[in-house]
Amino acid sequence: MYRIGIDVGGTFTDFTLLAEDSSGSGGTPSFFKVPSTPADPSEAIETGLAQMVDAFGYAPDAVRFLAHGTTVATNIVIQRKGARTALLTTRGFRDVLELGRQARPSIYDYRVAKPPVLIPRDRRFEIDERVTATGEIWRPLDEDSLAAAVDELTAAGVEAVAICFLHSHLRPEHERRAGAAVRAALPEAFVTLSCEILPEFREFERVSTTAINATLGPRMEGYLDRFRSRVAGIGVPVTPYTIHSNGGLMPIETVRAAPVRTCVSGPAAGVVGAAEIGRVAGFPNLVTFDVGGTSTDVSLIEAAEPLFTNQRLVAGYPVKTPMVDIQVIGAGGGSIARLDDAGALKVGPDSAGADPGPVAYGRGGTEPTITDANLVLGRLDPDCFLGGRMTVDPDAARRVLAERIAEPLGLTVERAALGVIRIAVANMGRAIRSVSIDKGHDMADLALCAFGGAGPLHAAEVARECGFARILIPREPGTLCAQGMLLSDISLDFVRTRMCDAMPGSWAEILGLFAEMEEEGAAFLDGEAVPVGRRAFRRLLDARYLGQNFEVSVDVEGLGPDDLADVVRRFHDAHRKEHGYDIRDRAVQFVSARLKAIGRIARADPPEIAGGASVEDAITGSRPVYVDDASGWRSATIYDRTLLPLDIPLAGPALVNEMSSTTLILPGQHARADRWGNLIMESA
Repeated sequence: MYRIGIDVGGTFTDFTLLAEDSSGSGGTPSFFKVPSTPADPSEAIETGLAQMVDAFGYAPDAVRFLAHGTTVATNIVIQRKGARTALLTTRGFRDVLELGRQARPSIYDYRVAKPPVLIPRDRRFEIDERVTATGEIWRPLDEDSLAAAVDELTAAGVEAVAICFLHSHLRPEHERRAGAAVRAALPEAFVTLSCEILPEFREFERVSTTAINATLGPRMEGYLDRFRSRVAGIGVPVTPYTIHSNGGLMPIETVRAAPVRTCVSGPAAGVVGAAEIGRVAGFPNLVTFDVGGTSTDVSLIEAAEPLFTNQRLVAGYPVKTPMVDIQVIGAGGGSIARLDDAGALKVGPDSAGADPGPVAYGRGGTEPTITDANLVLGRLDPDCFLGGRMTVDPDAARRVLAERIAEPLGLTVERAALGVIRIAVANMGRAIRSVSIDKGHDMADLALCAFGGAGPLHAAEVARECGFARILIPREPGTLCAQGMLLSDISLDFVRTRMCDAMPGSWAEILGLFAEMEEEGAAFLDGEAVPVGRRAFRRLLDARYLGQNFEVSVDVEGLGPDDLADVVRRFHDAHRKEHGYDIRDRAVQFVSARLKAIGRIARADPPEIAGGASVEDAITGSRPVYVDDASGWRSATIYDRTLLPLDIPLAGPALVNEMSSTTLILPGQHARADRWGNLIMESA
């Protein structure tokens, strides 16, 4: 019996195959990668699954679980290639989507502009209706104005419709009636109601999230259909799951209705996987450092638990939905290095991606990238890409760096390549500090968990840049997001907004909302055939001090009708932890109740490994590596990670090769393999 996790990245598509017994315990993992196919990501999935049959000899019809993470939704938003979408909203509010919060994205740089509005004004239609802020119907839905708007939708030839009425999170019936009318007139259109996708307050964020979901819908439906068809064509008999932004698994039909929940799909799985690996290996407090082909994703893990947020920007657009708190910057192996108008060296955020990719890939790339720089510095073995299945050209990388960077700046090629790496490392370090030091955490209490294809290659320098004493590098780190798919639970989030002072009566009302959402969550888990013994419900309450305009999430698990004082105390403690202060004598206001319905999957601790016989047996050779300008070229010992013995330190400079990544050990650092196959790197 097999379980498969798949992560579709911008440059590579990663696979983890887990063989296990009928109880779901044990399990021997196998790992695989193929180049991504950006034009149709499902093509790379099909290719990889087919090649894995030959590589590992498993029977596709023996697969009992398959989950995948995808960047399709994010890429649609970034490239602004969503469906032709219209908006129905309350009369007088058609411009909320365009007005936003009146906040400049970079207040001191007039050249930085807001992203273009998602839905142009001529496709935003107003309906006569009005619900008050207390949930009362002030103006009933006018059927004539609704009918007129539906006629205009038909004439406009839209593919999708977003419906967001004022305060519909309190009284959704107007939206539901409008949705029924639109679906009757345009049965092929993808319709999103804000009361279903985001039933909570803050009008701009709600309409933005609803609009993004609508624009994603038709394109995601097409992708999901192709994905399911290709998986079935390989002979895999199960319906796949998709990881969503909160690190849980959703069935495909739920993804169809709510594709906006997949905007940080793959990276969230990586954080889930890192948390579990860190827990087992004795590193419960981590900063995750995931470097792929197009981006670097960083996140904080405390006590083996990822941290979450309820809102983020995706390509400049607000998306309000529960998600793992991940900071993303444009610094990956494919990030392009170039000279700006003033002749200064810049790296990213533009990326060569998978097509054409770095110049060394020989697929038509013409601009130098971080991967090209690492090849020039000898830090990547041109014969070891994808375990030797992929050919690269280091001479082409050297030529393009010489022509585009070194010669214009009057530098040697090595110094130019090192400059590219140093700029990338500085950018990565700023992202790491934003989720750790900037939030009051001490680096001495944290380890750096490096993964992704390029994370271990840069971890040694990033650790020095940020002050980490320890680095944790999982087995086959380039596939950790795919591994995380096999460690994620089935889950779905629910929310209800109720603004009220923290009083006994209002706390009783909040408890009633939790009970309602638990019924909905139980119905969802029923549909996924999750046994009662594997179900859990996590309760969170958004609260704030009276007069504040931002909330803090408070864990209220286990608190009952008589525990209002404990609720308020937990809020004060959470506020102090997040913001550094509390105001114990200030009145507290409840805002939104949140519930996560969880279906626990069967999982076992990662299997321990025997390790290799000796360090000498793991050595595959040596190669000159350019360390820095002071040390120049140094001979680095090269190791095969699969042959490393346990708990024997390897001194730098050294390179540790494996199928999905290369780890660089600098002079003054050493690394050892633990009994789970992780590399633990420290300063000597």
